[in-house]
Amino acid sequence: MAAGLAAASVVLITLVIGVRGIAAMRTTSDFLVASRRVTPLLNAAAVSGEYLSAASFLGVAGLVLKDGVGALWYPVGFAAGYIAMLVLVAAPMRRSGALTVPDFAEARLASPRLRKLTAVVVLVIAGLYLVPQFRTAGLVLSVVSTTPYWVGVVLAGTAVATTLALGGMRAATYVQAFQFCLKLVLFIVPAIWLVLTAGTSVRDAAVEPTEYTHFPHDTPVTFRVDVTLDVTDPVTAFTQEGAPVALSEGTHHMPADSTLVFPEGARVPEVGGISQPGGPAWERPLLNVAGAGYPLLGTLAVLIATTLGTMGLPHVIMRFHTSPDGRAARRTAAITVALLSVFYLFPAVYGVLGSVLVPDLYLAGATDTAVVALPMQVDTGWQGTLFTALLTGGAFAAFLATSLGLLLAASGAVAHDLAPAGLGRLRVTVVALASVVVCLALFAKHLDAGVLVTWAFTVAASTFSPMLVLGIWWPRLTAAGAVSGVLAGLLASSGAIAVTLFGPGISGWQAILLAQPAPWTVPLAFLTMVLVSLRGRPPAWSMPAMLRLHLAEDRSASRQDRSLTVRRTR
Repeated sequence: MAAGLAAASVVLITLVIGVRGIAAMRTTSDFLVASRRVTPLLNAAAVSGEYLSAASFLGVAGLVLKDGVGALWYPVGFAAGYIAMLVLVAAPMRRSGALTVPDFAEARLASPRLRKLTAVVVLVIAGLYLVPQFRTAGLVLSVVSTTPYWVGVVLAGTAVATTLALGGMRAATYVQAFQFCLKLVLFIVPAIWLVLTAGTSVRDAAVEPTEYTHFPHDTPVTFRVDVTLDVTDPVTAFTQEGAPVALSEGTHHMPADSTLVFPEGARVPEVGGISQPGGPAWERPLLNVAGAGYPLLGTLAVLIATTLGTMGLPHVIMRFHTSPDGRAARRTAAITVALLSVFYLFPAVYGVLGSVLVPDLYLAGATDTAVVALPMQVDTGWQGTLFTALLTGGAFAAFLATSLGLLLAASGAVAHDLAPAGLGRLRVTVVALASVVVCLALFAKHLDAGVLVTWAFTVAASTFSPMLVLGIWWPRLTAAGAVSGVLAGLLASSGAIAVTLFGPGISGWQAILLAQPAPWTVPLAFLTMVLVSLRGRPPAWSMPAMLRLHLAEDRSASRQDRSLTVRRTR
């Protein structure tokens, strides 16, 4: 009950701020970039709130529980991406005067075809990123209360669509900044309470883990998603009604929403491709992607995807267009690195405590919920209930803040880039796209949120990252080169993801390069852009355009919100 009230409170505050944004929204610029008047500190808080998604608030701790301490390379890549953005992208992108990534693409290269292609890429990235936000909202609410999965999905979708339709970017900015502060407090305070309350034995076990091989007591496991168990020692489990279920040696498919009670002392079944919590493989400080081995290659693949992908995320790039000028955009990126660094100190706390207190979530396929499940394992009284509620509220703040930016970017791609229209069309598009994502999330319960988000980063790294870096720093880039490179990166990364989802089982290093294809799709996109561009001739205005991107603005002129500095040529 308390957890549901906490989630409802976050949703209500989000809607109230959205209503307050109505009066300040009169134009497309107001809707998409808040008239470019957001200060660096407020913008950095909003960027951080937008960036700290379900994958950060819940997913990193869940990945630590499921895959081991090597999963802490994910936040390293997430934070490092902003350093790359600070150095390479932030200020020039703001000086371009564009409203969206497709806007910049056409402004820099005068190619309507490139604009439409990049708008499609925005939709692909937003879809991969939005679905796990709504999916985890439904999953978390079903874990901490008795509500069905679909209720949380619909609740998150309704709140995000209403807030954006009413208040646009200005409302999103204040919501995201508020929710970053909320998430920071609601993540750090419970972490400290858990460490202090858990006791010496739990802290010692977290620091020196032992492999989760036998159930220490009768353990009910509710399988939140479809799971395949590999049973090495035959065991007789029981349903909730007490009926025996014999699990012979071999593999057994457990359907979603089923529950089995495993007896004390029984050997813990294995889940294919996942290291058992606390074991030697779990303690290794590298990633075992797709259970394929080659941990160094897997770690590098994830780092490339997360670092370069951050630099290409369309909803993050849009945030820098809300800055008054290039200097403010650079300061925003620098402050964001500091804010994210504070937050990312704490997911490890939840992950290692989860390996001691809730290792059964590894079997249930619900490691994403470890953070909200921990307080009741430490204290079943009012304190555990309170901190469960606080973490649930923080988790919903994470879903909503990230979803606001993603839905705004996707709506801009449709109603500003693919089919340009006015403010009314933007509002309708927000509601329509939110409805589509809700429908997709209803059927995505079995998918891993962390994997989906990493795929979004991979597509961004393989498409927008090369286009932005070369478009900003290489005057010889041509429209044909950019189109070819973006298309090559999109088809290669999407094809690898499709093979991973629907193709035949592949093992070894090939499995890593399909599950996390950034190590070869990013160079492919860069190389394609360069080779095709070298065969053509850059536009006559490319050098003046480059100068406008890199020369500091006249401060007085920037305060008057100048129009596009990189002119389109028709």
